[in-house]
Amino acid sequence: MRWIPFAMVRIAAFFIAGVLLGIFSPDILTRHTAIVMFICISLSYFPVKFLLHNSHWIKNISGFIGLTSVVLGGYLNVHLRNQSLWSNHLLRETSIDRYQIKLITPAEEKAKSWKRVGEVISVHTPTGWKSARGRINLYWPKQEEVAAMDYGDILLVNGTPREIEHAYNPHEFDLKQHNSFKNIYHQQYIRTGGWALVKTSTDRGFLFYAHRARTAAVNVFQKSIKSKQERGILMALVLGVTDGLDNDILTAYSASGAMHVLAVSGMHVSIIYGILLFFSKPFRKGAMAEWIIAITSLVLLWLYAFITGLSPSVLRAVAMFSFVVIAKPLGRTTNIYNTLAASAFCLLLYDPYLIMSVGFQLSYLAVLGIVYLQRPIYNLWEAPTSFLNWAWQITTVSIAAQLSTLALSIYFFHQFPVYFLVANLFIIPASCVVLVAGIFLLLLSPVPLISVWLGIGLEWFVHLMNKGIFLMEDLPFSVIDHLSITTFQCYLLFFMILAAILLFQFRKFKTLIIVVTLALLFSAASWQHFDESNKKRFTVYRIPGHRAIEWDHNGQSYFIADSTLLHDTQKLKFHIQPNRTANLVHTVSSNIGASSSSAKGLSFFHTAGKTFLWIQSKDFQLPTHLIIDYLIVSNNSLSSLKSVVGHIQFQQLILDSSNTYQYNQRIEKEAVAMNAPCFSVLTKGAFVADL
Repeated sequence: MRWIPFAMVRIAAFFIAGVLLGIFSPDILTRHTAIVMFICISLSYFPVKFLLHNSHWIKNISGFIGLTSVVLGGYLNVHLRNQSLWSNHLLRETSIDRYQIKLITPAEEKAKSWKRVGEVISVHTPTGWKSARGRINLYWPKQEEVAAMDYGDILLVNGTPREIEHAYNPHEFDLKQHNSFKNIYHQQYIRTGGWALVKTSTDRGFLFYAHRARTAAVNVFQKSIKSKQERGILMALVLGVTDGLDNDILTAYSASGAMHVLAVSGMHVSIIYGILLFFSKPFRKGAMAEWIIAITSLVLLWLYAFITGLSPSVLRAVAMFSFVVIAKPLGRTTNIYNTLAASAFCLLLYDPYLIMSVGFQLSYLAVLGIVYLQRPIYNLWEAPTSFLNWAWQITTVSIAAQLSTLALSIYFFHQFPVYFLVANLFIIPASCVVLVAGIFLLLLSPVPLISVWLGIGLEWFVHLMNKGIFLMEDLPFSVIDHLSITTFQCYLLFFMILAAILLFQFRKFKTLIIVVTLALLFSAASWQHFDESNKKRFTVYRIPGHRAIEWDHNGQSYFIADSTLLHDTQKLKFHIQPNRTANLVHTVSSNIGASSSSAKGLSFFHTAGKTFLWIQSKDFQLPTHLIIDYLIVSNNSLSSLKSVVGHIQFQQLILDSSNTYQYNQRIEKEAVAMNAPCFSVLTKGAFVADL
């Protein structure tokens, strides 16, 4: 491949390298050092490039200097966008009892609460009011009237915002890291009456009216679509609002390989752009026609983004496609790869942390896969009829997108939809109909006679679409789930697929060697992962207010928890399931060979040559001269550690997360005084031991 036609690809690639360096190694250079180096290297590029341009050797040096400055630019951009480095950031404030905050996102409906994000303006401490900065996730009870408040409204909130905790359980989704990529480091659950509206928004700018437009659009769908499930699909597909999607819908769409239609992406924007091009065909006459169509398309696409409230997924898709729209009238002066690279560069210049967004990664990989692979795959077969040609086009798009995103999809979602080709044959056309009809419903909402019947027809059609998705989910072997690969395996799989594609294209023996080498490395890494997952493992999970213990070995799990937790599918999915998936657990039961017995307030377990004693209530009696390996204490059961010393010899004391913080601190102090090994799950995270 010649690099000369791909100048923007080079710049974007090295800029991304700098961004990733800034995210994962932020202390390698200080901000001031990075600024000085960036200025010096950037300024040295021009004399080297233009004064000594006749030398081929100097040209290579100038290229190296230019790309180094791009890497430094990416690194520096992360530092400049990282709000936690600001001197007046909320992380540096203590003893806050109330604060003023400006709302910056629309209301997001959760199962038991409303969520909004706010930007802190000032905080009150014992020394008085002072200016501060920082973003906070705010949660209100469902009965609070917070959904109707505008962007820019200023609130007074009582209480102290808490730092978002990092992941305490093995392989658990790290909310702290995820929110830090949005410059959010704190959260607060606000009690009824614990807040007040201080000032309505005076910031009547672009974002204010965009949020107003989104609220109006949501109200149209709520009024026109009565069924909550169908309304949730419609709002997700048209507006990028995913609040109304229940777990059944998400599971069904994920299992059928149609999850991509529930997040506004390049596909949705391309549908809208395709419709615009179709209706503009009669006007493609004259030298300026292409530019007029491009400008009109840009205006309408950004109007669509405006109506959705400039939600992140819509903003990303429209921004990416805007470069494609601009590139079209330029004709041969550009190529699609430079166009995509330019859009990624601009988006990351605006927000470098977008590179850590799963949606961003999957969107660009899918588009690149479709651009590079769809046409060669399509050319493998010439369909004999128009209908088969249409079906083959959709199939080749699905294959190209699936191949390019396979590694990341397995890494993040741990499953593979077997019937994704069949599902996409009807879900892509159906989603086109829903998207277009949904936009028409918004435009025609002022005309009740039309909008009512359009809403009824659209609700029926979405219901039919959902039925098809549920039917796909119910088919035998519809999904291969519980797939787990490490980060290293993900890289190997990605580059192995890429090398295999290049092998089919260029048919070089060197490429074959690369494919075989990567396949062997992937096999070795998979075997190591499988061997690691087969170890006998004991885990005490950290779920505040609950007790949860698990033994797993060879794909089987023995799990014990309190009844409340056992019936809380959300907490089990968030805190427990990731560890099971990583350890390739496929069966969860109450007995996998661990011998156990119970007495009043006590449970004994013996497995893998280890003995466990679990004290669960204060009303217990201990036998004398008991030798055990692990002593687990729940529910503040021990009045004092000294009370068990004469009865039990143990190798490790574990205080689980059903105990209170104060109780844990007291028992830990006793353990230190007695030189007894003690592990507090609440403060240190889950206890994990190989048996």
